[in-house]
Amino acid sequence: MDDIAVKKYTLKRVNTESVYKIDYEKELNPEQLEAVKQQTGALLVIAGAGSGKTRTLTYRVARLIEDGVKPNNILLLTFTKKAAQEMLSRASIVLDERCEQVAGGTFHSFSNMILRKYSALLELQNNFTITDRTDCEDIINHIRTNIIDKHEKRFPKKGTILDIYSKSVNKNIPSEEVISNEYSQFSEAVDKINEIIREYNAYKRKNSILDYDDLLLYLRTLLECNPEIRKKISNQYKYIMVDEYQDTNTIQAQIIELLASEHNNVMAVGDDSQSIYSFRGANFKNILEFPQRFKNAKIIKLERNYRSTQNILALANEVLNKAKEKYSKTLYSTIESEIKPALISAKDMSTEAQFIAQRVLELSEEEDIPLNDICVLARSARMTYNLEIELAKRGIPYRKFGGMKFMETAHIKDITAYLRVILNPMDAISYMRILMLIDGIGAQSANKLLPVLTQSSQTSDLKLPVKNPEKVINLSKLINKSQKDIYSPSKVVKAVIEYYEPILKEKYDDYPKREKDLEHFINLSAGYSSLEDFLSDLALEPPDSSITDVDEGAQKDEYLTLSTIHSAKGLEWKAVFIIGAVDGRFPSVYSFNTMDELDEELRLMYVAITRAKTHLGITYPIDMYDYSTSMVLSKPSRFLDNIPQDILERWVIE
Repeated sequence: MDDIAVKKYTLKRVNTESVYKIDYEKELNPEQLEAVKQQTGALLVIAGAGSGKTRTLTYRVARLIEDGVKPNNILLLTFTKKAAQEMLSRASIVLDERCEQVAGGTFHSFSNMILRKYSALLELQNNFTITDRTDCEDIINHIRTNIIDKHEKRFPKKGTILDIYSKSVNKNIPSEEVISNEYSQFSEAVDKINEIIREYNAYKRKNSILDYDDLLLYLRTLLECNPEIRKKISNQYKYIMVDEYQDTNTIQAQIIELLASEHNNVMAVGDDSQSIYSFRGANFKNILEFPQRFKNAKIIKLERNYRSTQNILALANEVLNKAKEKYSKTLYSTIESEIKPALISAKDMSTEAQFIAQRVLELSEEEDIPLNDICVLARSARMTYNLEIELAKRGIPYRKFGGMKFMETAHIKDITAYLRVILNPMDAISYMRILMLIDGIGAQSANKLLPVLTQSSQTSDLKLPVKNPEKVINLSKLINKSQKDIYSPSKVVKAVIEYYEPILKEKYDDYPKREKDLEHFINLSAGYSSLEDFLSDLALEPPDSSITDVDEGAQKDEYLTLSTIHSAKGLEWKAVFIIGAVDGRFPSVYSFNTMDELDEELRLMYVAITRAKTHLGITYPIDMYDYSTSMVLSKPSRFLDNIPQDILERWVIE
């Protein structure tokens, strides 16, 4: 018997050892390896642009599991669902399928999962719906109309009120401070703005609705006010990794602290030099203060760049040296090239556009660089208008990032409203939307119908306060019938679309194009087993583009990319042009007020430069009239001042 036991034990040891097959020393550089090997304690990885942060996170997941950590004890938080899926998929290839069992996703999707589980502790219904920005604005507008006289002047619009509230939440500061700092023209209206915000929050709670900010707020409240639950969740996720830590806002940083309260095992990966989203509430101080937030934190810097030539990195380092607050680092590369970045002056914006269009053709036709590997970046979308005209003249196909998103199109918002009401009949804003799609029903009629419809499921037995009650009864039948199929989302979606199609054809002249979007919507729903999960993912990770919104250029095999710098973060191209780099536009004249704002503009320039692999051209017109300041702008960006010619060549377009 003892002999058999020994044999069994020996077999197990051989099996275990066979798992250890990754040669980390071969796969990683010394700094990446050091980060991957640290299992416990707080670790901040400053990952310079193109330095392999995704690889580092991927191998760390694999290493933890290889060392015996259970996948369900690991939490990977990212800013997009796609990023988390990609990392865990890569980790599975590196090690095995256990890596895909790791809890990975966005802050908001993680919050949604936890809140569904513990909703009762927060006095929330677990079938709460998550609203997008447009619906939130509609709620605020409804409240605003009841509080503010329509003739009252100098009162913020619904979108501005929502911005004030959201910034107050994400920056963890009073709304009065937001108004004082950014909307001082409305300082006299503070009391009424706060009244609207209070009513907005009361409305959401009454109707079991959460917006994006609520997901974070409620999670923080749950963790702060329930020590036993906090301890349980912290012990569940013993190893926490956060990607793009420089993009976290104040409340997200607080959530990480609470989640790590039992173990302090946090690995944050990010680049302070790529913190460019303060307008969304991102707090640059989070990454700078990481060593103070987490005891005995270790800092590792990834400075080897695998994307760009050394010539481009030399320019990036020169620009970065001008930053006032930063972790010092020097990017380097083993990729050598004779091509140097160039600063190019043009007579005016028209000449600038002509030059870029001509240069794009030269790179494409003479140097065999595909259009897909060329990009034009701008500080703001309007800076490319002249270029778009020039590209059209020359027949150069292009795609401009920043158009209407799939979930923002009216017909998809209609369908989503039906689904939200099916899941949560208390969602009054969605109910209002679908009622007003019925011919002959306006806002007043819909308001009269709402109490009746939300209090009774047997609409056919009630006397409805409208001229054509049969259409309302048909809608009610659709909702009641579909509520029985919420665990078959595609069936519900098909039923809703069948009901909606006559409305679509009546409402839109281009309905054949929009019908393609509806087909796409059915396909999206097919991958889900519950309507709640489907709607949550649509709200938290909406699909990017609508079939009706893709321009002709984007449908071709190749197209030039035009993009704002904010939209291009994380991407790369062989050739990059930075257009309109004139002082007053880049940096923006509005950033001259504070050093923090000017530093963020500088980081924006750094991000733009480090998108390029081989070719980099920075252009500026010397005769640009700025209507907001009534000034002629003519100097190149101050961020490029005093940079030696052997690092940044100077060209003049003749």
